[in-house]
Amino acid sequence: MTYPRIVAIDGPAASGKTTIGNQLAERWGYLFFDTGVMYRAVTWFALHKEISTKDEPAVSRLADQVRIDVAPPSVNDGREYDVLADDIDVTWQIRNPVVDKKVSKVSAYPAVREALTRQQRRIGLRGEVIMVGRDIGTVVLPEADLKIYLDASVDERAKRRYKQRIERGETADFPKILKMLIKRDKKDSTREIAPLRAAPDAIVINTDNLTVAEVISKIEKYAQGSEKD
Repeated sequence: MTYPRIVAIDGPAASGKTTIGNQLAERWGYLFFDTGVMYRAVTWFALHKEISTKDEPAVSRLADQVRIDVAPPSVNDGREYDVLADDIDVTWQIRNPVVDKKVSKVSAYPAVREALTRQQRRIGLRGEVIMVGRDIGTVVLPEADLKIYLDASVDERAKRRYKQRIERGETADFPKILKMLIKRDKKDSTREIAPLRAAPDAIVINTDNLTVAEVISKIEKYAQGSEKD
């Protein structure tokens, strides 16, 4: 079976992009690349170096200098991949609540997006890649062969994020998570640079009442041309 060489999956936080993209990549033997980890890694590194995320010039310089790598998992702790920032394993650190609160601001800085988009495009254009994020189909890889936009209600997404943190043994507060996601959605969709939106030619799939297997089945049918939007 021949699949599209370049697949872009966009959508808001906790819409299922990572889970769906990762499982599709495994099924197809493709590279899974969650571009959001780059912005999270820059955010974490700024905090680690005690650089204020409000200091746009300093954060932008950091994004241009830090080396971010994504590799197959080296530890059997539930991770889907390793994320390294200048050889520091930050796989779980970049998922903490402090990064959640700061990453949207960092990802809105033009110089940060420019620095990371160059690297994302270089990887994506090699082909046989499933790249997930918020602006893949619109900015990073507008030439992608298949563009998917995964969506879900904010309540459903908050439930998923809450469950994810509980399963990792972390403390979680559902109202706070819901509030954070609402705020994040607004920032991501209204920012001037690469706002969150579906590409005009993207296939929009609402995942509220779908299992992971059902979403994957839909995408594979679209990929094979046997299902129409």
